[in-house]
Amino acid sequence: MNETPMFTRRQLFRILWPLLAEQLLAVFVGMMDVLMVSTVGEAAVSGVALVDSINILIIQVLFGLTSGGTVVCARYIGSRDREGAARSGAQMLMVTACAALAVTLLMLAGGRSLLRVIFGKVSPDVMGNAVIYLLLTSLSFPFLAVYNSGAAVFRADGVTKVSLQASLLMNALNIGGNALCIFVLKMGVAGVALPTLLSRAAAAVLILARLQGKKNDLRIRSAADLRPKAALIRQIFAIGIPSGVESGIFQFGKLALQSLVSTMGTTSIAAYAVASNLVTYLYLPGNALGAGMMTIVGQCDGAGEKKQARRYAWRLVLYNYLMLAVICTVAIAFRRPITGWYHLSEEAAGLAQGLLFIHSVAMVIWPLAFLFPYYFRATGKAAFIMGISIFSIWLFRVGLAHVYIRVLHMNVLGCWYAMFVDWIFRTAVFMAMYRRELR
Repeated sequence: MNETPMFTRRQLFRILWPLLAEQLLAVFVGMMDVLMVSTVGEAAVSGVALVDSINILIIQVLFGLTSGGTVVCARYIGSRDREGAARSGAQMLMVTACAALAVTLLMLAGGRSLLRVIFGKVSPDVMGNAVIYLLLTSLSFPFLAVYNSGAAVFRADGVTKVSLQASLLMNALNIGGNALCIFVLKMGVAGVALPTLLSRAAAAVLILARLQGKKNDLRIRSAADLRPKAALIRQIFAIGIPSGVESGIFQFGKLALQSLVSTMGTTSIAAYAVASNLVTYLYLPGNALGAGMMTIVGQCDGAGEKKQARRYAWRLVLYNYLMLAVICTVAIAFRRPITGWYHLSEEAAGLAQGLLFIHSVAMVIWPLAFLFPYYFRATGKAAFIMGISIFSIWLFRVGLAHVYIRVLHMNVLGCWYAMFVDWIFRTAVFMAMYRRELR
């Protein structure tokens, strides 16, 4: 007797394409932000860049909590317990909003001191801009938490177009607000931060309105749903905390590598910065498919369909490889004109092209090292994935990079060779873990 597929191809497409579009939109808006901020002056650009290194870390950790809520909601939906899914969604919103509010209060009270501790040697005008940007963007964290939590509920239900609609609104307001506040009102760095705050608030309002729609049976029905429920919170934390810690440690690892590269001279710094920016496009499909895998595998796991969970996980990995075949071929074929957009010196441009080439080739490893682990997170093994990731980041990606560069005196390519060893190690461990699961 043939089993009934939990997801048709059309359903998979409806889940995945908004996630892909959302990833592309986020990168595009990020590029536009950089271009507009650059018109304010070097002090503003530097201040924003310094604070963003902190903001990204905080946002990644908070987003990790919502990944736990996504899986818990998806499991309840897969087991046909819509009330349980609604309760878990309410708990996720309450937990993430409270965590974000706590971070906001800490930043408002001690953000200025934090910036002085981390970046104490920067010039006064850069520090002044950084303080303004930090204080205003910190106010947006609770709104961002509400938006991410509401979007996570819809993603868990497979209705990913709602989060795309909210993202479109948020990013349109952000770009439009930046243009108005920077070019017309001449607000300086505040003109970059204020639209971020207002756009995230608008997205939170929209996602809450959609979540609380009368036709949505996953809505929060009463204030009682927001009262802490220990059992549900433990389920969310079991996945969310390891995912958040892993994301945070990953960002620390990237900062450690940037610090190492900063000792290698202007040419290496510029080439590494440009190549690092360009390869983010190679990750886009995998990041989007990973978000989809949390929903798809989570629902299958909740329904007790272990075989289907594995089958869909491998199908998404295949989709990633097909997309990478196109994107990486384009990156390799056009690496010279692409790096030419950045007006680098001839030496830096050549180095950036080499970095882009080798990274595009090595992407053959990436889906098994980074996309497939979403399968394990969705089936309750997030803590193990976190442990392996932290070990691999610091031993290979950071530790081996120091060996290659400081001991073996390699150029900046040594950072990426170390990163590829990290990928290979992860792949070996995760595939061994998967084979053990099949026994």
